[in-house]
Amino acid sequence: MEEVLISCRRAQELRKNMTKEERHLWYDFLKTYPVQFRRQYQIGYYYVDFFCYKAKLIVELDGSQHCSPEVLAYDKARTDFLQEQGFFVQRFSNLDVMKNFQAVCEAIHQTVEERMQG
Repeated sequence: MEEVLISCRRAQELRKNMTKEERHLWYDFLKTYPVQFRRQYQIGYYYVDFFCYKAKLIVELDGSQHCSPEVLAYDKARTDFLQEQGFFVQRFSNLDVMKNFQAVCEAIHQTVEERMQG
């Protein structure tokens, strides 16, 4: 039971401390998207940025720290695990969100539609 409480607290903390790019994507697109997304959702040992159960889609936003070899290796292991669970992981850089917001939203929408048809 204590593990569940810690997990819930961690998710709450992550939601409270979202990056400005995560806030932008959440409040300006995903929060009101017709297919429900959750933010900072736990799957296994990992917390994903955004999760759509119906489309089995995970949307991850990557900052500049995701370019280091250590983080790239961690991200690959994490993505492999999530894909093994049947999820599709769609990644965007924070720069994409800030410079090409409409294109990011369109890409997410297209992926949701494709995955819900299949």
